[in-house]
Amino acid sequence: MALRQTAIVLLVLIFAMTVGATYAQDEIVIDFYFPSATANDAEGIFQGYADMFQEENPGISVNPVFTGSYTDTRNTILTELQGGGAGPDVAVMLSIDLYSFAEEGYIVPAQGFIDAMDMGSDYVGDFFPSLMENGVDEMGNVWSIPFQRSTPILYYNADLLAEAGYDSPPTNNAELVEIAQALTTDERDGLLVPVAGGFPIWMYQSFAIAFGQNIVSDDPTEVYFNTPEAVAAVEFVRSLGTDLGVGPAGGAAWGDTPVAFLAGQAAMIYHTTGNLTRILNDADFEVGVWYLPSGPAGEDGTGYGAPTGGGNLYIFDDGSKSDAELDAIWRWVMFLSSPEIQADWGATTGYIAARASAWETEPLASLAEEHPQYGIARDQLQHVGKEFSSYATITIQGIINGTLESILTGEAEDAQAAMDEAQAQIDGILAEYR
Repeated sequence: MALRQTAIVLLVLIFAMTVGATYAQDEIVIDFYFPSATANDAEGIFQGYADMFQEENPGISVNPVFTGSYTDTRNTILTELQGGGAGPDVAVMLSIDLYSFAEEGYIVPAQGFIDAMDMGSDYVGDFFPSLMENGVDEMGNVWSIPFQRSTPILYYNADLLAEAGYDSPPTNNAELVEIAQALTTDERDGLLVPVAGGFPIWMYQSFAIAFGQNIVSDDPTEVYFNTPEAVAAVEFVRSLGTDLGVGPAGGAAWGDTPVAFLAGQAAMIYHTTGNLTRILNDADFEVGVWYLPSGPAGEDGTGYGAPTGGGNLYIFDDGSKSDAELDAIWRWVMFLSSPEIQADWGATTGYIAARASAWETEPLASLAEEHPQYGIARDQLQHVGKEFSSYATITIQGIINGTLESILTGEAEDAQAAMDEAQAQIDGILAEYR
């Protein structure tokens, strides 16, 4: 706690020196919407950040509004804007929401603000490139700024692995199955992968990437959902709960998965790094963390693969905001994306601090040295692929999720046929964009 307080004090001083002048005119209020996908105290954390920001920026206040899950947040904003409401000034939304909101003209690129900075290229260059991918359009323009970023990672009960004679985590899917089967009992699942509940795409992507073909590219008009690799990936995930018998048929539910792990009802789980701090604090056993071993062994014996995930900072403007308001909004974005706040956010939650310099900043620097688990998701970035995003993202994502769910639950026995049908629908939607 002392390290966090010291870092916050330093942040206040540094940010005060950076932003310079404050407002003496009428108060500007920034409506800031944010979601939460973990059990972290997001409301308390963001209120603390808002208080810090306001102290150093008299005349600007931040109104943090918790809007539920990522999906709830997106739907809330769309409902407000489509109904003629004001909506937020800044919001944390999924990084993959870019095209959906840009197409409607609801958001403005961050690129213009970056271009106006003295050291804009240095600012952008400090973010991990893989975490920037979903926030950049096909022309290279930055639209949204990484903030609440994550990857799924493997959590494992190191005590159970050691008891079973394993001194290291699995590095490919064959080893994953071997260890999971060895640790499966009548009271405990060997492996839980949260693909049940209507949103399997994110976890599924880790397997598609590790099997050798991501389902997206840099071209938002292309989706690769019925390739041999994509089909093999979903068939493997389905087999975990059927032929292989290491988890429940159809997969586990998102919220239940870390609860089961902490209760000793699962030996290994796939879940977001955003739950890392909570799991480390609440576990009564040694928690191991590793890259996702989702695919067949390659030449080096490993089969790693994962998508990036989480939320970016988006700026909303319909053209009615004044220069002073836009300047205040950008100050808030800069504040949240500063190395000091990213270091504090990463240490407090376990989300990946999106800027390289944040890992050299307290309290994260000391925490990552004391607890190497915090660096795993960062180091896994060398094995990640772009999270699913395309034109008509919401519609196409719905098709993919529905198809995956039908395959995983056994409703669709022929995975190839189901994915061929889905691909045809997707190509029909994307044809108008090509």
